[in-house]
Amino acid sequence: MTVEITSHEELRELLGAPTARAANKERQRLHERDREWLAASPFCLLATAGADGSCDVSPKGDPAGFAMVLDDTTIALPERPGNRRADGYRNILDNPHVGLLFLIPGRTDTLRINGRARLLSDAPWFDDMVVKGHRPVLAVVVEIEQIFYHCAKAFLRSALWQPETWQPDVLPSRPRLIKEVEAPVVSLEDLERYYGPEYAKNIYA
Repeated sequence: MTVEITSHEELRELLGAPTARAANKERQRLHERDREWLAASPFCLLATAGADGSCDVSPKGDPAGFAMVLDDTTIALPERPGNRRADGYRNILDNPHVGLLFLIPGRTDTLRINGRARLLSDAPWFDDMVVKGHRPVLAVVVEIEQIFYHCAKAFLRSALWQPETWQPDVLPSRPRLIKEVEAPVVSLEDLERYYGPEYAKNIYA
């Protein structure tokens, strides 16, 4: 039998009430520890939703500290050259609400930030976001509405940071996946050349 949850009351009855500490842990301003976390984080996930409710989650990464703190309630993320789909950025133009999850490799807790975003094509502080001689293409500025730390349980259950659980070769290589799923008319040799050693050298070009 399949039982669907269709109300907040049903959900609360099933999960129970959060503890007082969990319910009240969110803040609206950066703490000094939040700043330290952002300075140590090289990676985050950016969640957006379009005007029609369609969702997107995009990984963002750069050297640790890539998320710039502009003030106690504002951060900025640089955008580097990518595939130009801009799914999340088109969502932001239609619906500014975003969610961010900042990771530090090896840490099982995470920093969550929710807020309202806008896109900038330039600002004086873009010069401070230069990596390997390249200024960001644009920046996502997020006005913080909620910030809090998320517990470690998901990372502990998944054993994400335990190397003995890693199986990078469980699926075909990136070139083979692209050949099979996205670009069957492109030769495997061309794909292997594209995703070869030069690929990592050109990620800021």
